Amino acid sequence: MSYKAISAEEAVKVIKTGDRIHLSSVAVTPHKLIKAMVDRGRNKEFYDVKIQHIHIEDKVDFADPEFEGVFVSEQFFVGGNLRKQTQAGYADYIPVFLSETQKLMREGVLKVNVAMIMCSTPDKHGYVSLGTSVDATRAAVECADIVIAAVNPNVPRAWGDAIFHMDEIDYFVEDNSPLYTHDMGALTEIDTAIGKNVAELIEDGACLQMGIGGIPNAVLAQLGNHKDLGVHTEMFADGILPLVEKGIVNGKRKQIDQGKMVASFLMGSQKLYDFIDDNPMVAMMDVRHTNSVNVIRQNDKVTAINSALAIDITGQVCADSIGTTHYSGVGGQIDFIRGAGYSNGGLPIIAMPSVTAKGLSKIAPTLMEGSGVVTTRANMHWFVTEHGAVNLYGKTMQERAKLIMSVAHPDHQELLDKAAFERFGSHFHYVNPNI
Repeated sequence: MSYKAISAEEAVKVIKTGDRIHLSSVAVTPHKLIKAMVDRGRNKEFYDVKIQHIHIEDKVDFADPEFEGVFVSEQFFVGGNLRKQTQAGYADYIPVFLSETQKLMREGVLKVNVAMIMCSTPDKHGYVSLGTSVDATRAAVECADIVIAAVNPNVPRAWGDAIFHMDEIDYFVEDNSPLYTHDMGALTEIDTAIGKNVAELIEDGACLQMGIGGIPNAVLAQLGNHKDLGVHTEMFADGILPLVEKGIVNGKRKQIDQGKMVASFLMGSQKLYDFIDDNPMVAMMDVRHTNSVNVIRQNDKVTAINSALAIDITGQVCADSIGTTHYSGVGGQIDFIRGAGYSNGGLPIIAMPSVTAKGLSKIAPTLMEGSGVVTTRANMHWFVTEHGAVNLYGKTMQERAKLIMSVAHPDHQELLDKAAFERFGSHFHYVNPNI
């Protein structure tokens, strides 16, 4: 179905001082529209324009020091491209569970004036698709006063909540830029060891939630002999594709969305984007569905695999900051830790290396001052490192300390033992079960 396109420069003229702009995210970050908006900001045509998004990719300029007072960044999750600007105070972060990002818009807490999105070309019925990222953008399209769409033939026609009619779009801009891609890096020995420890916990028929990176890919690489796995996750990447091709991931045993791979956004290679194109097996859904605890818990054996920056000996997990230095965001970790915890046979898992690249222990007596606790000690179940897997659920503080220390790096266990002794009293004595 045809539409009338205008230039990006013309489209962004609707932006005025004080507006809040929502950007579609990850692989479909609308860079053509962003550039036109930034050019207007550079010319000081408006001020105090709030830029709202989840996780956008590639270089953007609106949080650079020159735009202080012109643009105000409101991130739901901090990516690597805006981390330095956020740490310097030129960009900011809204602490929120990923499941509730859409709620902020739908309930009017954050009024969206303009949604700037990227979508597929309309089909013969006039429907477009948000492609690789539905997340909270579907809510922004519904709630915004004005919707500007960069129509891009490279955006895959994903099914689910990604589909909506072009009548909801006010201004169309042609865009033929390639989607942002992210290639899988090589697995390290530590990634592989963690992957094996996690995979040993996963049962046939499990419903998986995982993210992107070395540990999720290492886990998936160990599941070649499993059967009838399902996927209900906020995102997946290329590591899942071999399991789909082998029929291991088929969703047959899911209680809801049976036979479908459910996700809210994706990032990976062009092969991944081609895989979801017009594929009824994949349902790209609003985060109010993918990340709802009440939805997640309806599937049995939900196995939620999340990572962290640090953990203390009682099981408090920091995943969004290094002390007071902000690093990422709450994201969907708690949504899935809780959802998996309520699932029949579910496994909430925090998996991470025991040490940093510099050999410093990521397991600490106490979290660094200012650290944000994302997963509380009361939420913790399984904790996995390259040295093993332990279940903290139902354990006392002292029992937790002993279990967590058992999967710490051997070079740091003595220091952790001393700290636990000082914390819990002279009766505390850790015995390494591996000796």
